[in-house]
Amino acid sequence: MSGQLDILIFGAHADDAEIGMAGTIAKQVAAGSRVGLCDLTEAELSSNGNVELRKREAAQAAETLGVSVRLNLGLPDRGLYITPEHVARVTEVIREYAPAVIFAPYWEDRHPDHIACSKLVEEAAFNAKLRRYMPDKPAIAAPELYYYFINDWKTPDLLVDVTDYYPLKEQALGCYRSQFGQGSAGEDVAPTPLNQGYVERVKARDALLGQRKLIPFAEGFAVKTPYLVNLFA
Repeated sequence: MSGQLDILIFGAHADDAEIGMAGTIAKQVAAGSRVGLCDLTEAELSSNGNVELRKREAAQAAETLGVSVRLNLGLPDRGLYITPEHVARVTEVIREYAPAVIFAPYWEDRHPDHIACSKLVEEAAFNAKLRRYMPDKPAIAAPELYYYFINDWKTPDLLVDVTDYYPLKEQALGCYRSQFGQGSAGEDVAPTPLNQGYVERVKARDALLGQRKLIPFAEGFAVKTPYLVNLFA
């Protein structure tokens, strides 16, 4: 085993996790959690940047946030499907790092790859506990599964106060200059939703979520299973 993680976060592309929960990542790392990121694709079909540049940007963002490991499975961009092969690849990562908590993109989003990633992680998290599934790799206890928002969001089930770590989120997003920047004069940059004020809208969303609890910034998450509470006070 490459080292057990406390938290493992999946995204279809590098920058997905940072958009949704970079503040939470930084906060968990500061609290001593071992956090890992796993990008499913190399985003080779992105309108701007290229695979090698995206890898460098992802590594820089991971260093900024202090994560313990960042992986890329190299699955096809715009080719993520619920196939036995894709589910197995994600399951292998979950079993290798045996996290207590997993995060995946919210199950509704304008980008089909985000939806596919969400479903793949859900399938893999279930399979990871089945001892007769891939019996050559030890089964693990089912991790808790939470969902973060990227493009589309609804009223979250829980909020994390990330006010103190918001500068790190902005710094991590700033690493993705190929996606969020408009380029220099003469540079061939295609206009996309990401370079038309997207980061500013993410910040506005996080501020709006924070307003629900009268704090400057919060990140929201959804769940599909109920919470277990021992005592309320």
